[in-house]
Amino acid sequence: MASNLKYAVFGGGSWATAIVKMLCENLDEIGWYMRNEQATDYIKKHQHNPSYLSSVEFNLSQLKLSNDINETATYADVLIFVIPSAFVYKELEKLTVDVSNKIIVSAVKGIIPETGLLVGEHFHDNYNIPFENIGVIAGPCHAEEVALERLSYLTISCADAAKAQAIADALSSDYIKTKISDDIIGTEYAVMLKNIYAIAAGIAHGLGYGDNFQSVLMSNAIREMKRFIKKMHKMKRNINNSAYLGDLLVTGYSVFSRNRMFGNMIGKGYTVKSAMMEMSMVAEGYYATKSAHLLNEKNEKKTKLPIINAVYSILYEGKDARKEFKKLTEKLD
Repeated sequence: MASNLKYAVFGGGSWATAIVKMLCENLDEIGWYMRNEQATDYIKKHQHNPSYLSSVEFNLSQLKLSNDINETATYADVLIFVIPSAFVYKELEKLTVDVSNKIIVSAVKGIIPETGLLVGEHFHDNYNIPFENIGVIAGPCHAEEVALERLSYLTISCADAAKAQAIADALSSDYIKTKISDDIIGTEYAVMLKNIYAIAAGIAHGLGYGDNFQSVLMSNAIREMKRFIKKMHKMKRNINNSAYLGDLLVTGYSVFSRNRMFGNMIGKGYTVKSAMMEMSMVAEGYYATKSAHLLNEKNEKKTKLPIINAVYSILYEGKDARKEFKKLTEKLD
């Protein structure tokens, strides 16, 4: 792979900001698309994102900021999408330039609700991107710890190992260690599912369940994740690797986890609407819960998903969290 590939990040949230920071460690210039013009103007004046990871200061000479998605897509060879899954479809409607020869990387943590597809699948079906030109960035890695330059790990998945390694090299630094994988479908589903289980962990905490139950919940969650991913895409994978189990654990336990925070509020009695209004960031697991539930319902042989089903019942059917978790405790082992 050519080492002079141009990279661009699409998104303005904390994870997008963290990925731009990682790329700045290695590249002279990075394209950065943000739909919010006020945010880009602020960065140009103050050298940091006004709303997310504001402690991270950027060298403006490295940033090619734009509010035009087509300008940024034309500029770069590697397009890294870090837009919340609920808004990807609408943002991509603005994309009119041909991107069929680009490398598309998903750092989106969910399925596109309008199509029920993973981001990579959506680009393959609608933008003629071959699967060997599609990559996925998985954790375990919180944006807040990237900002603090605490040691973190990433898994870059792509069917083309050379492309995966090139992307991994662009993101690597003293505080970011990377590895590559060819499981693009499995890692992208894992990135989506871990947020649902983090909501479950948050609900349990909000309801007053302790560490003993949390450990049982996470133990069951990784097995449930394995069943779900195997149903969707059967291949040889080690579910205990950091891209699956590691990312699940940090999202389920960390104080930085917005999905755990969202679940905690639900467990404490907040309505979904009030919890969303109080949070300044999107809880991807909320949308992922519906997507995962619907995908399983479409299967002739449904996978056993007691945790996802419990979270779905609480978030989308208005069921009482305490009663649903009481029933869930009888299904776990």
